[in-house]
Amino acid sequence: MTRKEQKENRQKQILFKALELFVIKGYMETKITDIASSLNISVGLLFHYYESKEQLYLELVKIGLDGMKSPQKIEYKEPIEYFEKFLENLFKTIDKEPWICQMFLLMAQAQKKGIPENIRKLALSVNQIELSSKIIQEGQVNGTIKKGNPLALSNAFWCSVQGIMERKVNFPEIPLPEVSWILDILREII
Repeated sequence: MTRKEQKENRQKQILFKALELFVIKGYMETKITDIASSLNISVGLLFHYYESKEQLYLELVKIGLDGMKSPQKIEYKEPIEYFEKFLENLFKTIDKEPWICQMFLLMAQAQKKGIPENIRKLALSVNQIELSSKIIQEGQVNGTIKKGNPLALSNAFWCSVQGIMERKVNFPEIPLPEVSWILDILREII
């Protein structure tokens, strides 16, 4: 393994451990010493990779933002297909990469007061509920998505996804629901 690969590997280890601890303890309660000791490295070595707890958290939020932007890249013919493709991809991915569930929790925490304001603003910069409400409106026009306030429907959908991710973090043995069950939050049933 090259020096560059070793460095990248160490950075990933730090990020994943920090993600885990931030999700469990929260930003304010997680100390840089907690992260270092859980990895059996010195605080000095950790600072070699990340100059502060805030920088480490910011790096995780940037990764989360990339994930939040990924649904915007989904191509669809029918609006309900957008949500179906998103869920199918998410559920397949978390089987291989369970840390994604933790990322959902971290991004929700990052939007709360008490987080450094620059990071909070960044976490709030992508409003998936608002973006999805526009797709819901399209589906309401063509009759595939039920009538109702598009923002409220979008919120119900995304809160369901968020809740599933939280349960998966805390109870990984619970199976994921069928995609169709979650889609029924939105789908116009004829």
